Amino acid sequence: MNSLAREIRGKIERTGPIPFVQFMEMALYAPGLGYYEQPREIGRRGDFFTSVSVGPLFGQLLAFQFAEWMDGHFPHGKIQLVESGAHDGRLAADILDWICRHKRQLLPRIEYCIIESSATRRGWQEKTLHSHKCNVTWATDIKSFGEREIRGIIFSNEFFDALPVHRFAWDAKSSQWREWHVAVADDEFVWHLDEKAASSCFVPPMPKELADVLPDGFILEVCPAAAEWWRTAAMKLRRGKLLTIDYGYRAENGLRPDHPHGTLRAYSRHHSSADILANPGEQDLTADVNFSALEQAGREAGLSAGSFVRQSKFLNEIATKTHANPEKFGPWDEKTLRQFQTLAHPEQLGHVFHVLTQDRLDTDGA
Repeated sequence: MNSLAREIRGKIERTGPIPFVQFMEMALYAPGLGYYEQPREIGRRGDFFTSVSVGPLFGQLLAFQFAEWMDGHFPHGKIQLVESGAHDGRLAADILDWICRHKRQLLPRIEYCIIESSATRRGWQEKTLHSHKCNVTWATDIKSFGEREIRGIIFSNEFFDALPVHRFAWDAKSSQWREWHVAVADDEFVWHLDEKAASSCFVPPMPKELADVLPDGFILEVCPAAAEWWRTAAMKLRRGKLLTIDYGYRAENGLRPDHPHGTLRAYSRHHSSADILANPGEQDLTADVNFSALEQAGREAGLSAGSFVRQSKFLNEIATKTHANPEKFGPWDEKTLRQFQTLAHPEQLGHVFHVLTQDRLDTDGA
């Protein structure tokens, strides 16, 4: 067992089997030991690709769209660009680099705030963003803005898919959900199904007609932290847009008939692993995002219905505007075109990711 595995094992030995959500939290974010707490190359030579790792074009297209929104909705005054899940700060650098080159007049009005709870990752971000240090601030979480309201754009890229999830299994005999825990057996981590019914705070109500046909052992992942984060961000948004780019689905009750075993998976060296509990801290753990839960949280906080589109459509619409206004964006050379194909082609990242946008733009104080 590695150091993190021994730490998790010690916790289990003290308290008994732990809910999987706690295992995932430690595996990904344990200070100094979790997967995202260690320097990792992302891209061809890493464990997975992201749109950011394809090259700077992704950030440049976002910057172009953000600038258009800012010009249209914030003609004067300070503007906040608030990013969560910034990893090493590469996306922030790509956005700010483009603004410096093409919309420099906006720069004095922009406060780019990164929400980051990890001192380790903040250190990486500060290094990446050294040339933009006058424009960048940090907050430990979305709630740390206090009473301060945000005017601008709150956004994330592949943030919600890395939030720890609860994992439940349907017990057809008792017609109830039970939560998966993690235990230790023969010096290995193993799954342990809790005997008690899962808390109704986490699992959706089950209509009898659905409960009667749901297969025994059907897996459901639930991430209350995602909806809570989105709701809090929506409440902080005085005027502007709330946007996230991630992979996932829409389902009001969270159930995926096409994924009876759930969507939780592990990644290492671009290969998916079925052994979720192996080598904590050494492989990425991720689950699909339930965008319906985010949309509902936003609506409850007073945001518009917004839009939900594939990344291919979202980026193609931005690219079309840049082609119509080349003097406002810059040239599209062969390298840029190759990056765009990777980002937008349906067989590459274009259909893997979705873009959810909600807004609050009908208030005064623009």
